[in-house]
Amino acid sequence: MEQLLAFCRPGFEAEAGREMTDRAAEHGFFGFFEPDKGTGMVWYSLGGPETAEDLLSRLALADLVFVRDWFVVLGRFPLPEHDRVGAVIDGLRSLERGYPGCARLEVRLSENNADGDLGNFARKWVSPLSRGLRGAGLLKADQNAPAPARLEILLPDFSEAVVGYSPEGNRARYVGGIPRLRLPASAPSRSALKLEEAWKVFLPPERELDYLGGGKKAADLGAAPGGWTWQLVRQGMLVTAVDNGPMNPELMASGQVEHVEADGYSWRPKRGIDWMVCDIVDQPRKTARLAVDWLTGGYCRYTVFNLKLPMKKRYDEWLICRDIIVRGLAEAGIGYNLRARHLYHDREEITCFIERTG
Repeated sequence: MEQLLAFCRPGFEAEAGREMTDRAAEHGFFGFFEPDKGTGMVWYSLGGPETAEDLLSRLALADLVFVRDWFVVLGRFPLPEHDRVGAVIDGLRSLERGYPGCARLEVRLSENNADGDLGNFARKWVSPLSRGLRGAGLLKADQNAPAPARLEILLPDFSEAVVGYSPEGNRARYVGGIPRLRLPASAPSRSALKLEEAWKVFLPPERELDYLGGGKKAADLGAAPGGWTWQLVRQGMLVTAVDNGPMNPELMASGQVEHVEADGYSWRPKRGIDWMVCDIVDQPRKTARLAVDWLTGGYCRYTVFNLKLPMKKRYDEWLICRDIIVRGLAEAGIGYNLRARHLYHDREEITCFIERTG
């Protein structure tokens, strides 16, 4: 049976599975999902004659919210202690199906793996496994050669390997959808990492300066103590920080921040600016309507905002918020680019990016 292995935040397997099922069906692919509860992994199986590769040629990872990364499953092979490399080679040679040529491989673990020995083994195993696969003609001789896919190996434990491949151009920029970001000591709060990750996930790397550079103007709604404002300032922006609470004194000393004591939902700038960001914890539908109002009113060109999801019906709430956004912008006749993702640094919220294009 054709399968995809999808990765999400542990505890959100049901949301990721429902999303996979719904979005695949929109493209005429029908299947079912099996959540591996608590691991951040979902097995999605196709029920018809279509292949997983066919599905990935139609469905873009960038269009999914709860699914952070994925790969096509080729097989699950036992790993005997005496020759784990040989077991993977034999398993790939025994396949009755072809797969794209690969120049590199990635050895993965589950996001919440707590076995330190397995982690050490995975890091050390990459080199001998790569050599063995190249020697067997199962990886290209030159690891830097152009390749349509990357070989993927997931280790649930020491006894089994899940082997597959991820297509170039339709996988996460960071393995598992997890960017490794460091929080500088000068950051006022850990929330700063959420905005940095959002930019890395949503903005094309080659165009980051177009979006962030050039002394742009921004507003941070619900800014205190200033984690997101700090990120905006680092990009050279002039920021209006809107919050009734106190801002970080060192951040205010930068000279790039004006603190306005007001309600973030009701405040508006006198003239249009470049960015509006919002990390207010409130009803997600209220925040969705706020974003629509800013874009349709011409108050900003770009926005990043978080939608705090309820503990129950998280996926359903996202669909309602998405509908509010899509309908609101369509009724105003505005062209836009909408992206949303349950980021690694998010918890019970998802992060949205909207660019006004019209």
